[in-house]
Amino acid sequence: MKSHKPLIALAASLLAAVSLFTNAASAASNDNPYGLIEPGHLRVASLGDAKPYTFTDANGQFTGFDVEFFTDVAHRIGINNVDFIGQDFAGILPAVANGQYDAGVAAIGITKAREQTVDFSSGYLAGYLTVLTSKTSGVKNVDTLAKHRLAVIQGTLQESYAVDHFKQTDLVRFPDNNAAISAMNNGTVDAVFLDYESAKTYADRYDLIHAADIPSFDAPAGFAIAKNKVAFKTALDKAIKSAMEDGTWKRLYEKWFPGSPMPKQYLPAADQTTQS
Repeated sequence: MKSHKPLIALAASLLAAVSLFTNAASAASNDNPYGLIEPGHLRVASLGDAKPYTFTDANGQFTGFDVEFFTDVAHRIGINNVDFIGQDFAGILPAVANGQYDAGVAAIGITKAREQTVDFSSGYLAGYLTVLTSKTSGVKNVDTLAKHRLAVIQGTLQESYAVDHFKQTDLVRFPDNNAAISAMNNGTVDAVFLDYESAKTYADRYDLIHAADIPSFDAPAGFAIAKNKVAFKTALDKAIKSAMEDGTWKRLYEKWFPGSPMPKQYLPAADQTTQS
């Protein structure tokens, strides 16, 4: 009678190999639960000229509200190695979507159009959109924008808003705020459409005026991540909520936006009750 021992031994070997492969895959998953490019390391696409959200200081280091807040959130999910890399705004979401970066952090408003490209964390910031201009441009308010040249940054909420609402205005697109402001200062455009906080900084630096401040609370900023990273999004959302509830968000907002209106929905529950 023929022995079945060789077949049994072969089956045992195959089972052992499958077990080793499964264990290795499980270990890899446990080592990188958020599906990052490199376990324990976050590569973040951002902006170097969007003060006070994200910008580079005199030493070339990224800083600002978004940088400090995201770094705090990353620590809460167990990641201490966070690198910010400057990009043009229009390139951030595609680069995140195709896996060049783990996240996009630059006060990026959450819109349905953008959600076709990436997923977002829960919202963490809301504000205003500002038409900034010189004292001699002739632009006094939204109504006087017609037939003037308005600079917008490619891919921003301001660009989308301007396309929808400033039908009689000549829109001129730029890659970043600095280029747009330079164009206005040299007379290439008549005004610049940007976020309120950045506008404050440029207004002070170049003696410019706010022709209009437009509320934009329907598209709060969120952290952009690639599609279908459920564990990563869940962890970020939990950490964002924790940072708001323990007062970290409030402290950073007061640091970077002194005197600006503070959206109460991002404050600790006790503060929301007090402000009601």
